[in-house]
Amino acid sequence: MAEAGAAASSAATTLPEPVRQRVLTLAAQALGQLPATDIPPPLRRFASFAPGKRAKLSASVLGPILDTDEHFRRLIAFEVRREHPELGDAVAEGIPVPAAEPVEVAALAYLLRPGDWEQRVADAAQLPVEQPKHDDEVVHRLTEQLDQARTETRQVRERLREQVTELKAENVTLRRKLNEARQRITGLQSELELRTVEANTADERVDAARAEVDRELRKLRARITELEAVEHAARRTAGQERELISTRTRLLLDTLVEAAGGLRRELALPPGGDLRPADTVAGVEPSASPVGRSAPEDDPALFDELLALPQVHLIIDGYNVTKTAWPNSPLHSQRQRLVTALGALVAQRRIEVTVVFDGAELSGPVQLTPPRGVRVRFSPAGVIADEVIRQLVRAEPPGRPVVVVSTDREVADSIITMGARALSAKTLLSRITRA
Repeated sequence: MAEAGAAASSAATTLPEPVRQRVLTLAAQALGQLPATDIPPPLRRFASFAPGKRAKLSASVLGPILDTDEHFRRLIAFEVRREHPELGDAVAEGIPVPAAEPVEVAALAYLLRPGDWEQRVADAAQLPVEQPKHDDEVVHRLTEQLDQARTETRQVRERLREQVTELKAENVTLRRKLNEARQRITGLQSELELRTVEANTADERVDAARAEVDRELRKLRARITELEAVEHAARRTAGQERELISTRTRLLLDTLVEAAGGLRRELALPPGGDLRPADTVAGVEPSASPVGRSAPEDDPALFDELLALPQVHLIIDGYNVTKTAWPNSPLHSQRQRLVTALGALVAQRRIEVTVVFDGAELSGPVQLTPPRGVRVRFSPAGVIADEVIRQLVRAEPPGRPVVVVSTDREVADSIITMGARALSAKTLLSRITRA
């Protein structure tokens, strides 16, 4: 690159003036087509000028840069060749163009640098230089232009001097105003800092007061929620108690009504009313049959009589019955067989049946589909089925007939003291087997 630059510089110094002027003209035209990033800094201010003005004003800077900057010259050569495609391609490929002007060919050869570019520049240098005619007229015209340029320059200097004086006076005024503005800004900054401190202090007090209010509000809300929960629980408990009392009372009343009707039928009592004439005739009436009869606890007939009682509730110790009937079957099979048989019994008698299984052996949810009218319960964790049976008996109102089926003597003794009747598992099995 250094040798190429030296060669270019050496060639540039030997360029004939017409060739050099044409080179500068072509380069100035191409300069306006280049991006700003590809233009050397000294030439960037000329890029926006008109082509003629650009060529005239940038000549003193453009020529040396073309001589020394090989990369810039190649960019200019690319643009020139694009603007003059036919002649540029011929010069670049070394094809002779007799019809072209030698100066144009030499200028393109200098920019494109084909193999014979030095020879083409030398050929242009050997052309005779035409001397300008009327040298006196040219000198006179140039002298007038020089005088006019000097006059314009002097006028421009005077105007610039006046403008400088005005700018200096304006600068003094602006400096004074700037100092005054700085003093006001300093005062405002001090006042702003004071106001900021006061605002921060006020914000801290407001935040503290707001935090205190929020704490009190949270306490009040928690207290309100607690009271509402207590009130809701009290209402729910009272409602449940009222509903339970109403249910117990209604159930007991139905039991008494049905029991009275059954007792009337059992004793063959006449319908109520006034005394009949036949009632005044003396005579010996037959003795009434005793109410009920004596029978063993496992008598199916006794079981049927108990099921015939009004509003009877049959409570069954589930595993106590199934392990007596089907001891070798899996527990899930035992449960399903029992509740299926009880479903048939409920369909016949229309009674309330509850089966209680011990839940201690369960490891998860139980897949069991009880028939309609059969209630199934599993004892919760830590509670045996016997205790659930006692709770069921205890929940019934006094006077309602309750029958518990279990061979557990302890269970039987405890529910008898509560007013319930106890039957063995064999009694139930004989009844559902017969059914």
